[in-house]
Amino acid sequence: MHRIAGLQTFITVAFSLSLALPSAFSHAEEPRLTWQSDIKVAKGPGHRGPWQMNKSRYLFVDDPTVAVDANGAIAVAWANQSKKDIFLQIYEANGSPRFAFPVNISRSPQEFSWLPRMLIDPNNPNNIHVLWQEIVFSGGSHGGEIFFSTSTNGGRSFGKVQNLSKSKAGDGKGRLSQRRWHNGSLDLAMAADGTLYAAWSEYEGSLRFSRSTDGGKQFSPPREIDRDADPLPARAPALATDGSRVYLAWSVGEDMGSGIRLATSINRGGSFGKQRIITTSAGRADAPKLVTDSRSTLHLVFSETPASNPRIQQVRYSQSADGGRTFTSATTLSKATILDSGGASFPSLSIDRQDRIYVLWEHTADGTRHPQGLELSYSADRGQSFSSPIRIPAAGDKKRGWNGSQQGLLMKKLAVNPAGTIAIVNSRFIPQNSSHIWLYRGSLGKENVVAEQSLD
Repeated sequence: MHRIAGLQTFITVAFSLSLALPSAFSHAEEPRLTWQSDIKVAKGPGHRGPWQMNKSRYLFVDDPTVAVDANGAIAVAWANQSKKDIFLQIYEANGSPRFAFPVNISRSPQEFSWLPRMLIDPNNPNNIHVLWQEIVFSGGSHGGEIFFSTSTNGGRSFGKVQNLSKSKAGDGKGRLSQRRWHNGSLDLAMAADGTLYAAWSEYEGSLRFSRSTDGGKQFSPPREIDRDADPLPARAPALATDGSRVYLAWSVGEDMGSGIRLATSINRGGSFGKQRIITTSAGRADAPKLVTDSRSTLHLVFSETPASNPRIQQVRYSQSADGGRTFTSATTLSKATILDSGGASFPSLSIDRQDRIYVLWEHTADGTRHPQGLELSYSADRGQSFSSPIRIPAAGDKKRGWNGSQQGLLMKKLAVNPAGTIAIVNSRFIPQNSSHIWLYRGSLGKENVVAEQSLD
């Protein structure tokens, strides 16, 4: 994300929903989005040397992810490439840091650790679970293993680091082609009973799944998800759970006209049914995210590259009210951008206890290679309508560089707690200059007043 340092500016933002709001809101009570002051989480140099495996001279901070507990405390994890490790800081609801210094989660300075996912146990916020990709070269054509660790004391320290994958297939890589892939092709989810689910793809194409029924102390041996002899490489897995059901969605590479796949387990991940393609279009669907609501509706967002214009990407939304068997026709959330025209891709997805849905995505301006901004859209009526895209404070300031990640954009940058506290993280990179990790904090209320964005 972008941080705007120096200015204290207040921007009035008008919010409108394209369809009628639910009866709980009158026209005079439309929700409004407000921001607190931004937080600079970490900073570093901006040097990226040539790739020399784990001897590469990478001197920058990158790859942030975020989680929020029920009390509004926000956990941010990120990669410090100079130290080759994943670090954590927690900010209390008032914005003050919990720790004097960031906590080292991965503790493996000989190998790069990248692109974490993180969960806070809703039943015990002292339990923080982190999954990440580590660039271990195990003898295959590509380096990559999937690692996991848990803190049981509110992030002050982390326990044993577990290698969940132990393979030579390049775990955590989501292949687009033989020469192009994204790292961070993994996901982590938790059921209400505390069961943890992990999924990842391999460079070689397989999709793997593992679960823990004891709070992360042990995980089942990873098993390959049956993809019905699909020859296309799996990438970008996304998990969601609702009681005994576990949903696993993913996209594929090597095909510019492919749709999102979904497999469902009805026995808490003990087995999965056959995969089905749940999106249809003339373009390539990618980077899905899933979440379930209080009525067991399954919500899906993904990016899509239209065949008619492969330079432009858009973010699409669909939902299923029957356990993933059928989905509504996908609608485009990013078409009415308030930034300049360009692409929208790699969404993040979250939900609060009022079933308000939040979607964040990367914005890429015309003629630029890297994403330059972030946009957010929300639904106050369980996905029946969405707000016009809202620019995140300070997004689009070219003087602050471009968005990370340098290792791939398969990330989770958005988290929302049950009360509606919004946390967004982003990295910014200026070559040969600097790199930063930023945290945005916001909330969606009901008062019909002007929304203020503080750009610090």
